[in-house]
Amino acid sequence: MTGCAGAQTERDGLQGDAGAGPQPCRVGRATLYLADCREVLGAITTESIDAIVTDPPYELTAARPGGRSAATRGAVMRGFMGLAWDATGIAYDPTLWRECLRVLKPGAHLLAFGGARTAHRMVCAIEDAGFEIRDSILWLYGSGFPKSKNLAEEWQGWGSALKPACEPIVLARKPLAERTLEANVARYGTGALHIDACRVPAPEGAVVRIAHFESGAKRGFGGGLKGGSRVSPQRLGRWPANVVHDGSEEVLGHFPEAPGQLAPARNDGEPQRNSVYGVLRHVTRQPEPRADSGDAGRSTAARFFYCAKASRADRGTGNAHPTVKPTALLGYLCRLVTPDEGVVLDPFMGSGSTGVAALREGFRFMGCEKEPSYYEIARGRVARITNDVRVAKEVRR
Repeated sequence: MTGCAGAQTERDGLQGDAGAGPQPCRVGRATLYLADCREVLGAITTESIDAIVTDPPYELTAARPGGRSAATRGAVMRGFMGLAWDATGIAYDPTLWRECLRVLKPGAHLLAFGGARTAHRMVCAIEDAGFEIRDSILWLYGSGFPKSKNLAEEWQGWGSALKPACEPIVLARKPLAERTLEANVARYGTGALHIDACRVPAPEGAVVRIAHFESGAKRGFGGGLKGGSRVSPQRLGRWPANVVHDGSEEVLGHFPEAPGQLAPARNDGEPQRNSVYGVLRHVTRQPEPRADSGDAGRSTAARFFYCAKASRADRGTGNAHPTVKPTALLGYLCRLVTPDEGVVLDPFMGSGSTGVAALREGFRFMGCEKEPSYYEIARGRVARITNDVRVAKEVRR
């Protein structure tokens, strides 16, 4: 296969189509395809993939309802930064996502980045394909810059766009095949999120406590909480949230000054009726304040996973791809949805950041990229991380 010559290869159990069609390039525990993902997906075995983590085209200039007005159509560039791959409409195609659904194991998750003004159409296509939409993770960053048109002098102070500072990541799941989540996880290894692998460490010196509730006579909170709640310290870190950020001063400045519980909680046992939770009693085994120390905004931000945007070193030498995501973020997402030794698929591999992240986390990887220049960058990055992982294993021995 073009671009695979000279690469270190080994069989990893992922079987490509030995006949006509795209042929796989195997680099360590990764299988790469220089091809349109729609050509590759059809050759992948049904229910063989453990997770999909991908960054599809945002379709910022693709034809769509609510897109360019008739007055300007044809007078603007086609494709993000003039790149035609951003204007195909593939991310809005339910047929593509149905193939993704087919190759995933029951209960397996899909994580897909989207643009702030186009993600809704991708999410609808994913849902129409048969996925359950479980959540949306918001990635906040401070390094975006406004892409706004300057108007005539009489309209100084007006513009055409806001400064970009966030991107949504849809979290979807293939429906379970078993009657319960526990049974599905036991059979396929998929369906649940790996919470402990993605907990957010507490700031140095802070104690993270977890609340335990006992429900009343009725199912859930409707019958009230017997004896209130009890809170115990734990060292695993905070429960992962549906917000991640880059730790920049600009983002930290937007977090509210909410350091947590500042005063002792009531502990008199008196009942109080609540329209949502029923009867609650002022009883707790941990009435003392549990506030984080230090700057309120920083301590609040520390409750969420954070990593810097992709640096030059993170991108790799000569990586000219315009939308590279940080490997630390992609590693976090892979850990969240992939079982041990699982296979992560990226149908839109680009320059290979998901592959680098997945391999670094100990997973297997399968990726597709149709642009030869990006594919070569991805293959080189995957080969380097494969060698680094091998060297690290040798050192540990």
